[in-house]
Amino acid sequence: MNIMKMKMILSLLIFHCCVIHFVSAQLLQVGFYNSTCPQTETIVRQAVQNQFNSDPSITAALLRMHFHDCFVRGCDASILIKSIGSKKSEREAGPNRTVRGFELIDKIKKTLETTCPSTVSCADIITLATRDSVALAGGPNYPIPTGRRDGLISNAADVNLPGPSLTIPQALQFFTNKGLTLNDMVTLLGAHTVGIAHCNFFQDRLSPVPDKTMDPTLAAQLLKTCAKSSATAFLDQNMSFTVDNEYYRQITLRKGILTIDQELTLDKSSAPIVTSFAGNKDVFRQSFANAMIKMANIDVLVGSAGEIRKNCGVFNQKANRKVVN
Repeated sequence: MNIMKMKMILSLLIFHCCVIHFVSAQLLQVGFYNSTCPQTETIVRQAVQNQFNSDPSITAALLRMHFHDCFVRGCDASILIKSIGSKKSEREAGPNRTVRGFELIDKIKKTLETTCPSTVSCADIITLATRDSVALAGGPNYPIPTGRRDGLISNAADVNLPGPSLTIPQALQFFTNKGLTLNDMVTLLGAHTVGIAHCNFFQDRLSPVPDKTMDPTLAAQLLKTCAKSSATAFLDQNMSFTVDNEYYRQITLRKGILTIDQELTLDKSSAPIVTSFAGNKDVFRQSFANAMIKMANIDVLVGSAGEIRKNCGVFNQKANRKVVN
């Protein structure tokens, strides 16, 4: 096969994949359940409101769950599947062991199954609940298309997520592999405005020699915090439970906690975006809404693909179970 033919075949494959992704995304629609289960969004919103009233950290938990789900097999709720014996699901993978919010998703699913049996997917519940929690935390209230279906595979070995110590080019590769841009990546990292991190993820920036790119006062403060066992720190030291542009303002002042946070201001490709978001909260809000909608479209299952789980933690039929080692 000559080089010209190989290039033509490669181009056709890329086009085919792009068309499939585009068509899948287009099959989602705002108000997908209006006729089959019109109470869906009200039920989700009320449950999230009740949880948020007693635990505002649920916003960070749901944002993390949504991201961890969509970046593995697409937004198919595969992160919710419980392991079967020694067969480990995504939920048991290292990066997901500290993911929270499962009980809330299960509670919402139970209510929806009573109201509209086998109608609303767990994948859509995650997406809607995350959107509602963002709005409750002061972020944008964006219209999110629904119509996703739940996946039939959950494999711990598939979990490969961008880590907190990556450089910008390294992290960007994860995002571009999912069809997202540099602007999307910088925007979605803005979710750290309500996040926390365990000290072991940034301890190397504190000792034995403090990272020169971190504000020395913050470094000294974090060193004291992290002297305690299993300590954590807010990634946004100012407005810790509010979805706003404060995260970007802080990292421009060298107050980024994780390496990847501070790298956003140090890399010449991402720095202008950070400056823009830090200086204009409305620009950030709109970009965040757009990026969340875009992320929620990653490799979605629609139509007759996948299934609508009756219980978010298990597949409907044993024949469908593909939790593997």
